Amino acid sequence: MTDMPTVHSAKTSSRVPQRAPASAAQAVEDVSPHGPAPAASVVDHALVRSVMVGLMLAMFLSALEQSIVAPALPTIGRSLSDVENLSWVVTAYLLSATAVTPLFGKLSDIYGRRVILLIAIGIFIAGSIACALAPSMLILIVARGVQGLGGGGILPLAQTIIADLLSPRERPRYQSYSAIAFVSASILGPVIGGFLTDQLHWSLIFWINVPLGAAAMLMTDRTLRRLPRNERPHRLDIIGALMMVGAAVALMLALNWGGTRYAWSSFPILALIAASVLLWISFALRLGMAPEPFIPTTMLRDPVVGAITAAGFFSIGTIVGLSIYLPLYFQLVLGLSASASGLALISFMAGSVVGSVIAGRLVAQLARYKGVPIVGLLLAIAMLAAFAARPGEASVAQVSALLAAGGLGLGTMYPITTVLMQNAVPLHQVGTATGTLNFFRLLGGAIIVAAFGAIVLSAFGAPDAWLAPDMLTEAGRLSHVDFVAKFRWVFVAAAVLLIAALLAVILVPERPLRGPPLRPVASE
Repeated sequence: MTDMPTVHSAKTSSRVPQRAPASAAQAVEDVSPHGPAPAASVVDHALVRSVMVGLMLAMFLSALEQSIVAPALPTIGRSLSDVENLSWVVTAYLLSATAVTPLFGKLSDIYGRRVILLIAIGIFIAGSIACALAPSMLILIVARGVQGLGGGGILPLAQTIIADLLSPRERPRYQSYSAIAFVSASILGPVIGGFLTDQLHWSLIFWINVPLGAAAMLMTDRTLRRLPRNERPHRLDIIGALMMVGAAVALMLALNWGGTRYAWSSFPILALIAASVLLWISFALRLGMAPEPFIPTTMLRDPVVGAITAAGFFSIGTIVGLSIYLPLYFQLVLGLSASASGLALISFMAGSVVGSVIAGRLVAQLARYKGVPIVGLLLAIAMLAAFAARPGEASVAQVSALLAAGGLGLGTMYPITTVLMQNAVPLHQVGTATGTLNFFRLLGGAIIVAAFGAIVLSAFGAPDAWLAPDMLTEAGRLSHVDFVAKFRWVFVAAAVLLIAALLAVILVPERPLRGPPLRPVASE
């Protein structure tokens, strides 16, 4: 692909009016071949808030689609007369969303944030319409894949746009708000999905994305035209991108099929794992050979980038795994009803929101900020240790209290991993860095969900048993002691993963966050 002309200031192009950086730190860190960026201007917090409203709506839209589908799956399977391939309604979205996340980040560094975000939302809306109109399971699965192509670009682009507006020291305050959008979607998604499916029609869980997506496009298009531009001419390494995407897809297919559709030692699973390993090796070699690699080697050599990527992989992946399997724990081990399980999970999600907001405030104010995620991870590890010690004896009140405390600790990892990753790279690489971080966080979620599933779902002895309408009836025939033992190992595994995240955080070099001192919130 040929280089695209881009704009940094009035010196480099007359097509776009000159824009000053959104903060003093941007003027320092955005040094182009033509010299330093223009003098800094005072950040316009009214502009930031207007942009955040549109971005939060877009992030809510993407996150909602990951949770709203679950309660409708049995109905969709009966409506389309295909239960065997029902799990692909979930898998197709996750596969495509994970695979394209780093690609959208790179494209935004080349072509600009606004146009790429609008394309991502447009693809998401088109996929949603195709899902709603799907006459068969095959078409629905393909449409879900298209929907995931758009949804996978929304989160990294939103986080990158925040980085365009604010210096690293100012970002945590606003990056933490993204957790609110995701937790709200996680809580409201199953409720909305169940209501629309039971009371109206399952296709409405996809039609609802059309007005929400249109609103997000209108709001972001209007506000993002005022953003500063930090992109530079780049070449997109298409070969490297295909290698990375292929490696991720092969690995995720192996994780989704292993132990359910095929035995872990079967030829299809071993072939997928081997293909993934070969593609990852080829991608690593390509990084050293390409004129401009898909992920810049200078970025990969940065110790902050490696440590933060590992911390995000283990911590955010564990959050994803727990959010999926905690409802099963509540019902299969503690004997809670579906509604009581939802209430208990809300305490975990609410704790994550509070932890994210508190962490964002503290990291922005403290010179020695690593203590915030370290304390948070220790709190979450303590929660998991308590569950592992007595997995079948906790009351609803005790479960809710433990989950609130654990969520408070894990919530710190949302803004911290994003902000420290962006602080480690120059502005013209922020899109690539943010996309790469989100890619490995999603990949971590896929691997950890598969690992937890290998522990728990083997009890059912059949592929996709958790999707069956009579799943809990079948579970009732199994030994309660078996489930207690299995979930004890789930909590032990989760604690080990968070210990790995803790070690990664400890290894992060504690660099000062660039940017001017923050003003008091009341003065904004």
